[in-house]
Amino acid sequence: MQDSRTGNGDKRVIIIGGGPAGLTAAYKLSRAGIRSDVFEKDTQLGGISKTVNYKDYHFDLGGHRFFTKASKVEEMWNEVLTEDFLTRSRLSRIYYHKKFFHYPLKPVHTLWGLGIWNSLLILLSYFKAKLLPSPNEESLEQWVSNRFGRRLYLTFFKTYTEKVWGIPCSEIRAEWAAQRIKGLSLVSAIKNALVSQNSSPSNKKVIKTLIDSFKYPKLGPGMMWETVADLVREKGSGVHLRTEVTSIIRNGNSIEAVEVRENGATRRWEGTDFISSMPIRELIRKMTPPPPPEVLKAAEGLCYRDFLTVALVVDKKDVFPDNWIYIHDPEVKLGRVQNFKNWSPYMVPDQDKTCLGLEYFCFEGDELWTMADEDLIELGKRELEAVGLVNASDVTDGSVVRVEKAYPVYDSKYRECLDTIRGFLSGLDNLQLIGRNGMHKYNNQDHSMLTAMCAVENIQGASHDLWEVNEEQEYHEEVTDEAVVRAFSRMDKLGFATATGLSAGLMLLLATLWLTIKGGDVVGPNLALLGQYFIGYTVTYKGAFIGMVYGFVWFFLFGWLFAYFRNAALAYVLYRIKKKTEMLNFRDFIDHF
Repeated sequence: MQDSRTGNGDKRVIIIGGGPAGLTAAYKLSRAGIRSDVFEKDTQLGGISKTVNYKDYHFDLGGHRFFTKASKVEEMWNEVLTEDFLTRSRLSRIYYHKKFFHYPLKPVHTLWGLGIWNSLLILLSYFKAKLLPSPNEESLEQWVSNRFGRRLYLTFFKTYTEKVWGIPCSEIRAEWAAQRIKGLSLVSAIKNALVSQNSSPSNKKVIKTLIDSFKYPKLGPGMMWETVADLVREKGSGVHLRTEVTSIIRNGNSIEAVEVRENGATRRWEGTDFISSMPIRELIRKMTPPPPPEVLKAAEGLCYRDFLTVALVVDKKDVFPDNWIYIHDPEVKLGRVQNFKNWSPYMVPDQDKTCLGLEYFCFEGDELWTMADEDLIELGKRELEAVGLVNASDVTDGSVVRVEKAYPVYDSKYRECLDTIRGFLSGLDNLQLIGRNGMHKYNNQDHSMLTAMCAVENIQGASHDLWEVNEEQEYHEEVTDEAVVRAFSRMDKLGFATATGLSAGLMLLLATLWLTIKGGDVVGPNLALLGQYFIGYTVTYKGAFIGMVYGFVWFFLFGWLFAYFRNAALAYVLYRIKKKTEMLNFRDFIDHF
């Protein structure tokens, strides 16, 4: 059966997927007077950003902060939900070794929790990473270790990341870390903790990972996308739920139509332009006629990570103050806990109760995924009690939601597979891919929306390359010579100086304390000579702390000067390379005339 309706002029856009990307495209098209139809196979809109309602307890699938550096996205949010946004303060912690650590980092609290010796090893590891970074950054393990030091990577990154992805960090490509936590380093985390920052969501200079306040719809992110769908329908476009695209029909270098299954019947929809946010693997599988064998093989090489949320109703008014807590304990399967009442009080109908969302990362078909809902609820109750958050007896009810293909996996083969697929798709002139799964790119909600906005502008005559939409809206950073910058990255003066000073101070403290405790007739005569340079220093308990201060101050200054002169030398080298490149480009320009 063929639908014969037409949109504005000759444009008729078919959108596959009713998540943030697909609905943003429909919204922008409707405002431009262009007809579209959105097809979503789920019973609810919003994709992974939907909000589930269980007995009037609303819960988010993962927790979606509304914070962005993209003005276009912020404008749309405010257009759609003019009065329904709350400004929420952020509190999140990490559960590690039976202790809770604040994130973003609070140095004194972290030092106390990890202990002086472990903290010293972390600083020394960071110091080593700055002096001798890994020359290759192909894996997440190498990327994180270069920025935080291997010791901190093993402490706070490895266990949780491998729990999320189900594969070793050495198998996860560095692109994921570079995209998800761009701009974050040990130094930026320390700066964030020590220096007062403007916590307004409009502060564009705050690293996204470290923001301490954000906007949030009072009934969860699903409220945004249900409202968008209503606005799209009011403009005469279609939003179809429980409608699965079963076939994508190609004709030469264009897409001609899609076939969908709705209420058991198959229907054909033709269009002039097609936008897809469905997983690329499914898109390739559903094309008719099929793509070449190498493209099909590449699509099968793309992997996804699934997850499920166990929502538990707790018969307590207050459980913990966090919005969410990361669980880095390998003894439990639980990955993260959301406290939805702390995201918005409107999410919980009874203010004497609390609703928690327990996130478990899995693969579709594995033991967790196939576990009965009742067993998952019991597992969640046991693990909440095991980490000391809630007594199992306080949980009165629960619900389970499974999410397929929540995370596109950045494994060792994904880039090669994706390049093959992109090469094939580049030959189709009226198909655009958007969103997280549509591009196999781990975008946040706002950047998925940006890909959709750019796709709509392309339909109207623009020529955006959607694959260039980066993790930040400062997309095109100026890089003089990428190879040189990667090999000789700038050294952060404050970070290097702090690491050097703390390392020296702590080493002098520990050495003096050890000699003092050891005692004897001759107590550290060589170390005591420092008293000639450090006024007041002696090999005593009091002298140990005086020596720590001196060690920190002098080696902080040394580290800062060392980094300063190194960066100055690097800047000069890069300047010469830039000038040489400009001259070569100028010569090439002249040669063309």
